[in-house]
Amino acid sequence: MMVEVTVARLGLDSATNSYVVVLRERGGRRLLPIWIGQPEAESIAMQMNQVKRERPITHDLCQSLIIGLGGTLRRVSITRVQKSTYYAEMQIEGPTGVVEVDARPSDSIAIALRLDAPIFAPSSLLTTLDDTAEAEGEELSVDPPDSELTAEQLKAYLENLRPEDFGKFSP
Repeated sequence: MMVEVTVARLGLDSATNSYVVVLRERGGRRLLPIWIGQPEAESIAMQMNQVKRERPITHDLCQSLIIGLGGTLRRVSITRVQKSTYYAEMQIEGPTGVVEVDARPSDSIAIALRLDAPIFAPSSLLTTLDDTAEAEGEELSVDPPDSELTAEQLKAYLENLRPEDFGKFSP
């Protein structure tokens, strides 16, 4: 069964030294951590914090292409994880019908945020945050910095997120 998820947090996993986007079940406590690259993490953070760029980046280009061709991103689905690799599909509706596009979850999430499209994941991939972590005050929300950030300030912000929140997860 697919459930709707939202981006709960973005950070650096100290165990793997990789960026992690944590999705949370809408209205629930279950989580799905997905390890992503630095450019995708920066793109997601910039969109979440409404940072304006002088020139479009790849995810902005995808947004422009979908809109320019008369399409709508209906939904993003994280479909499965296989050998520590996550898979996703973007469901795009256009003038000639609906197209399912295979994509990386990180790219799909970055584009979904730009187009305000819902994100779904299989219930079986979500895990519950343990009560110990919650009792220790671990918060799963993005604390947006000032909206007028430079790229260097944003990178520093991403690198200084609380990595201890993510070391307990493994793909």
